[in-house]
Amino acid sequence: MGTPPPVLPPAVIGILGGGQLGRMLGSAARAMGYRIAVLDPDPECPAAAVADRVVIGAYDDVGAALRLADLSDVVTYELEHVAADVVAAVEAVVPVRPGHGPLVVTQDRLAERRFMDGVGVAVAPWREVRSVADARSAATDLGLPLRLKLPIGGYDGRGQVRIEALVELDDAWGRLARPAGEPLLAELELGFEAELSVIVARDPGGATAVFPIARNRHDAGILVESVAPAPVPPDVAERAAALGISLAIAMDLCGTLTAELFLLTDGSLVVNELAPRVHNSGHWTIEGAATSQFEQHIRAICGLGLGSPAALVPTAVVNILGAGPRRDAYLLGVASALADPGVHLHLYDKRRVFERRKMGHLAALGGDVDEALAHARTALAALHWADETTGEDDR
Repeated sequence: MGTPPPVLPPAVIGILGGGQLGRMLGSAARAMGYRIAVLDPDPECPAAAVADRVVIGAYDDVGAALRLADLSDVVTYELEHVAADVVAAVEAVVPVRPGHGPLVVTQDRLAERRFMDGVGVAVAPWREVRSVADARSAATDLGLPLRLKLPIGGYDGRGQVRIEALVELDDAWGRLARPAGEPLLAELELGFEAELSVIVARDPGGATAVFPIARNRHDAGILVESVAPAPVPPDVAERAAALGISLAIAMDLCGTLTAELFLLTDGSLVVNELAPRVHNSGHWTIEGAATSQFEQHIRAICGLGLGSPAALVPTAVVNILGAGPRRDAYLLGVASALADPGVHLHLYDKRRVFERRKMGHLAALGGDVDEALAHARTALAALHWADETTGEDDR
C-alpha cells in the first residue's frame, strides 16, 4: 500500500480536544490555510477562538465524535484522555493521525510499560499491583521510595502517591480514591541527573524529524520550565533522538511523539512517559526552532513534508500557573514582564484561574539557555493574578 495523497488546504482538520494544545495546533493550521473543527465539552474552550466549528461533546461521546468526523478531512487529538472507542469509530470514517494504536499504548500506563518492555526500551522497574499484599511484595522486590500510579487518567502529578514506608501502602487505594482490587502501577522512584524530553515527528511515508532535546524541570508533577537545546553531552542528545525515532517507528505513528526521559547519573536514559502528541516541553519551538512543533504536527498528519526542526537560538520556557481560589482570570504585570524585548507571552484564553492550573507560558531567548532562563524567570516574577474580590493582586 503506497503513501496516501496529501491533505491540502483548505481541507478541514478535526481536533479531538480543545485545550491549549488544540488552540496552538489550530493557529498553526489556520496560518497554512486549513479550516478547523474541534470537539470539546466546553463551548468556551481555548481552541474555540481559532476554530471554524466547535462540536460540543465529552471525550467518550461517540456520536459527537462522528459529527466531528463528518466535518473533517483528517482528525488528530491533543490529549490522551479521549476514549479509545471514540477514536476507533472516527477512524472508520476518516483518517485519524496518530490513530488508535498509539492512543491505546499511551493512555494506559500499564500498557505503556508493557509496550516499552516489548520493544526493549529501558523504564523504571515496575509491577502491576491489585492489593496491599501485591504492593508490599513489589516494594520488597523493587525497593523504596515507590510510586503508585493510576493506570488511566491523572496528569500534572495527579493520580499518584509516593510511598516511603511500607505502612503507607495500607491506605494507598483510598488515597487514590480507588476500590481495593483495582490495578495500579507500582514503580521504583529513580534518582536522576536531569529530566529530558525528545519530540519526533513522523509522516505517512515514514520520514522522521527530531527536535533538539529539551531539559525540563517539574514541580510536584507539573512541568514548570524547559530549556533547549538541552545542555547535555552530544552522545546523550544523539541517544535520546534515536530512542524517540525507534519508539515512533515501533508504534507506526503518524504525527508527533514526545518521550519524557530521565538521564541517570551513569549516563543511561530511561523513559518515564510517552505522549502521542505535541507537548508542553516543545513550546520552545514556537520562537526557538525553524519549524514549531505545531506546524510540524500539521505537516506530518497532512503529508506535506516535514519542516526543519533545527534550533535557531537558545530558548527557555516557563509556565504561568494559576494561584489561589477559582475565579475569573485577569493577569496583572504583563507590561512589566514584556519590557524585556527578548520575552514572548502566550496566554491560553482560559476564562477561570485556580491553583496550579496551566494558564500560559513565557518564552525567552538568550546567548545560552541559562541566560534565556534567567530572562524568563524575571519576566514571570512580574506577573500575578488579580484577586476577584478586591480587584487588586492576590500576592
